[in-house]
Amino acid sequence: MREIAGSPRVLLRRLRELMAEALEPQERLDRIVREIAQNMVAEVCSLYVLRADGVLELYATEGLNPGAVHLAQLQLGQGLVGTIASSARPLNLQDARKHPAFTYLPETGEEIYSSFLGVPVLRAGRTLGVLVVQNKTHRHYGDDEVEALETTAMVLAEMIASGDLQRLTPPGMELDLSRPVSMNGVPFNEGVGLGHVVLHEPRIVVTNLFNEDVDDELRRLEHSLGSLRLSIDDMLSRRDVAIEGEHRAVLEAYRMFAYDRGWVRRLEEAVRNGLTAEAAVEKVQSDMRARMMHMTDPYLRERMNDFDDLAFRLLRQLMGHGPEALGASLPKDAIIVARSMGAAELLDYPRDALRGLVLEEGAVTSHVVIVARAMGIPVAGQVKGAVSMAENGDAIIVDGDEGTVHLRPQSDVEAAYAEKVRFRARRQELYRELRSKPSVSKDGVQVDLLMNAGLAVDLPQLAECGAAGIGLYRTELQFMIAATFPRAEAQEVLYREVLDAADGKPVTFRTIDIGGDKVLPYFRGAEKEENPALGWRALRLTLDRPGLLRTQVRALLKAAGDTELRVMLPMVAEISEITQAREIIEREVRHLARFGHILPNSLKLGAMIEVPSLLFQLDEVMQAVDFVSVGSNDLFQFVMAADRGNALLADRFDPLSVPFLRVLKQIVDAGHAAATPVTLCGELAGRPISAMALIGLGFRSISMSAAAVGPVKAMLTELPVRDLQERFGQMLANGGAQNDVRAFLKTFAEEHGVPL
Repeated sequence: MREIAGSPRVLLRRLRELMAEALEPQERLDRIVREIAQNMVAEVCSLYVLRADGVLELYATEGLNPGAVHLAQLQLGQGLVGTIASSARPLNLQDARKHPAFTYLPETGEEIYSSFLGVPVLRAGRTLGVLVVQNKTHRHYGDDEVEALETTAMVLAEMIASGDLQRLTPPGMELDLSRPVSMNGVPFNEGVGLGHVVLHEPRIVVTNLFNEDVDDELRRLEHSLGSLRLSIDDMLSRRDVAIEGEHRAVLEAYRMFAYDRGWVRRLEEAVRNGLTAEAAVEKVQSDMRARMMHMTDPYLRERMNDFDDLAFRLLRQLMGHGPEALGASLPKDAIIVARSMGAAELLDYPRDALRGLVLEEGAVTSHVVIVARAMGIPVAGQVKGAVSMAENGDAIIVDGDEGTVHLRPQSDVEAAYAEKVRFRARRQELYRELRSKPSVSKDGVQVDLLMNAGLAVDLPQLAECGAAGIGLYRTELQFMIAATFPRAEAQEVLYREVLDAADGKPVTFRTIDIGGDKVLPYFRGAEKEENPALGWRALRLTLDRPGLLRTQVRALLKAAGDTELRVMLPMVAEISEITQAREIIEREVRHLARFGHILPNSLKLGAMIEVPSLLFQLDEVMQAVDFVSVGSNDLFQFVMAADRGNALLADRFDPLSVPFLRVLKQIVDAGHAAATPVTLCGELAGRPISAMALIGLGFRSISMSAAAVGPVKAMLTELPVRDLQERFGQMLANGGAQNDVRAFLKTFAEEHGVPL
C-alpha cells in the first residue's frame, strides 16, 4: 500500500521514529507536536497534560508562544481544553471564539486562530490530557482528521503513562496518573488491608502500536475475531456460564458485540490508519468507554463493562495469551481489585499473599464475599471505577470496616491505617486468648458459637478460632468448583476429612443447595426462570432429581460411620418435603446396612427455616425434625421482598428492624416450647451488634464465619444476657421504630462496657 504524504500512516511512522530516538522528554514532545502540525496542515498543535491537582498544563506547542509552555494553565472544565478534558469528548469548531466555553489566555497568543480541533488523551477511558490543532481560517476538520488526531493522542497517552514526562513536572507536583484517590463503597467484610494492587483481569499492555503491513494486521484481526466468536458460542452452547463467573445475559451481550459490524468497522479503520490490531482494540475500547461513561441510561452504562470484557478477550486472543496463572509473581501483600469474580476464582490465589479484596460490583451475600469472610480477608464492594483507576503494583488500602479504598495513599493516610492494623492485631491477640475459654456470658449463660464452612481451606480455622463446631457446612461449594458432578467416592472422602478435622465437635451438613444464583456449569437445570431465587433450587430440585440426594446421603452415611451425622435440608417450604427427604435417607440407611457398612451411631435430621411458609407451620416443623436452623439471609430477603443481590436494595432494609426481629423471636420461642434446638446461621450472627440482638431474642446457638467467632465471643463474655433479654423483649413488644433497635443495642453496650 503506497503511503500518501499527510496521511495518518505517515504521521504514525514518523511518531514511531521519534519515540525510538534517544531524546530528552521535552525535545521529543516539541518534535511530536511539530510533526502533527505539518501532517495535518495546521498552524498550531498543542499538548496539555492533566496534573494531579486538576490543572491542565501546556507541555508543548507548535505555533503558539513557546514561552507559555509549562506556564499556561487551565482548570478542569475551564475553556475549550478544560471542557474536552472533563467531558472526554472531542470538540470540532470553525470559530472557537464563538463557543461559550472559550477562554482567552494572553500568554499563548492564540486569539488569531479561528478553527479548533481538540481531542482527549485517553488511556482505558481515563483522561490524561488534551491534544489540539488550530488554524486561522474558518474550516471544519473532517472525520478522517479527527480519527488521525485521536489515534495520535493514544500514542501520547502511552508516553504519559510510562512516566517519561514526570521529569518535566516541578518538584512536589505529580501528573494525574499517579495522584492519590479515595473511593467510597460498601463494607462487605471487616478488617483493614495494606498492600499493592493486583488487577484480577489486568489490562494487557500493548507495546507494539504501529503496523508494518495493513493487510496482514486485518487478517490477524479477522482470525482473532473468529476465534473469539467461536469461544463465546461454545460457552453459550455448553452452558458454561458459571466457569466464567458471569451471567448468561452478559454472554449474550458479548455475542451481540462480537458480531456488531459497527464495532468491527471501527477496529478495521484504526488498523488502516496505521495501528496494529492490538492497538486498534485498545483505542476503540478507550474511545467507547469514554463515550459510554457519560451516558445517563443505567442499562447502557452497564453494557460498558460487557464491552470492556469483550475487548480484553479479543486482546488476549491477538496476543496469544491463555488464561493467566493467577498467583504467579504475586506481591506478598496482594490486594485483588476486580469488577466481579466467582468464589472459586478467589481460591485460585495463594491465601498467604492476600491482604484484601476490592469489588466494583457484588453484594454482601455474594458467594465470593462469603468465601473471603471465611478466609478472614477484608472486602470493600460497589467501589465504582476502582479497576480503571488502578494499575498493577499501585499502593492501596482497603478498609472493610467503612467500605473505603485509598489508592496511591499519601504517607500520613498510610501511617494512620498502619496503626489501625496494629490495633486490630492486638485485638486479634485477645481473641486468640479467648478461643480456649468457654463461650459463656458475664451472667453465666452458655451460647454455642459455631462456624460456617464449605471447603477444605476452612477446616484448619475450626481449632484456630475456638468454635464449638461447624453449624453449617455448605456441601454445594464442592460441586461449584468441580468440572463435573463429584463422584460418590470423592464426596465421601471430603465429608470424612471434615469430620476428622472437627475431632468430635458437631458438624451440620446442609444437603446440596444449588439453583438460583448457584449455577453448576455441567448441570442442565431449568431453561430460564423469571425469578430463580424463588424457583427450582435446593431441596425442591433434589427431590425432583432424587439420584443427586441419594448419592450425597450415601456418601455422608459412609463417611460418618460410628459417629454422629447431622443432615440439614435447605429451602423447605412444606412438611411433606421433609417426609420425602426422610424416606430417601432411610432407604439409603437400609441399603448400606444390608451390605454391612458401618453406619452413624446417631442420625439427626434438621430443616432450614428460610421460606416464610414455614412460619405458619412452626409447631409441625419442630415435631418433624431433630433441630432447625434459621437461614437469615434468604429469610430476610423473602420476608422483606428484597433481592439480596440487588445493589439498589442493599441498604434499604435493616435486618435489625422490629418486624424481622419479631419473626426470629417467633421461631426461637417455638423451638424452646417444643424442646427443639434452634441455630441461626447467616450474616446476622457474624457481627457483635447483631449477634447481641440474637442472644437477646433467646438464641443460644449461632453460626458464623471463623473470623467472626473471636469478636462475638469477646462481646459475649462481657454481656449480661438476662438483663438484655428482659429489656430487649419489652422494646420489641412496645414496637419501636426501626432505627431504635440499633440505638438501643449501642446504648446498652455502652452502659455495660460490652465491646462492639
